[in-house]
Amino acid sequence: MILNWDLVWPVVAAMTAGGLIGVERTYHGHPAGFRTHILVCLTSCLLMLAAMQQSTWAFTALPGQTVVIDPTRMSHGLLTGIGFLCAGVIFREGFSVHGLTTAASLWVTSAIGVLYGVGMMDLALIGSGATLAVLAVLRLLDAKLPHVGVMDVTLRWKRGEAPTGAAVRELLRGKGVKVVRLGHMMSQDGAIHEHHLKVKGAVPIDVDGLVAQLGGQAGLAGFSILPREE
Repeated sequence: MILNWDLVWPVVAAMTAGGLIGVERTYHGHPAGFRTHILVCLTSCLLMLAAMQQSTWAFTALPGQTVVIDPTRMSHGLLTGIGFLCAGVIFREGFSVHGLTTAASLWVTSAIGVLYGVGMMDLALIGSGATLAVLAVLRLLDAKLPHVGVMDVTLRWKRGEAPTGAAVRELLRGKGVKVVRLGHMMSQDGAIHEHHLKVKGAVPIDVDGLVAQLGGQAGLAGFSILPREE
């Protein structure tokens, strides 16, 4: 058996591109990392190579019939199917939605694998470089841009001790944060009244000061402060 190098190079390139994108995701602690991105890009490349090389398939056509498969149908199936994998890394916690960038990186990694598979090496290399630039280089630019900090705050009050929504807004405004959304939740036995808040403030938010202020509130049974980060 003679190894077909025309099939080897796209596979190696796809694995390299997927690995580089995955390294950036792994370094920043995201759920879909190094190996996941390699497998996504590799799978897309392999299936597109198979679709492009259909003349070598070992099948028996009907007498007098020629079976031709449209490779674009394979790419449509790949980019649709990858959506299920992307959905697995997106999760919601309170008012926050996490994992959108990682899901998008999986999606574009699959597209890059398709490009390597169909032999569009120039466009695949451009796409690989652009994706790495967005994830790694633009992260540095994003850190220098002015930001409004967003946090999810949960306040747990003892029975009968929960203040009004207006009082909660005023309490947090004293630490430079503004309540933009407020929800209520009561435990089944009525012993705990929870306020679920989405708050915004100029970066850097004085989280330590906010913790100290909340810690001194009478009737507050507990609280959590979760800064939103992608």
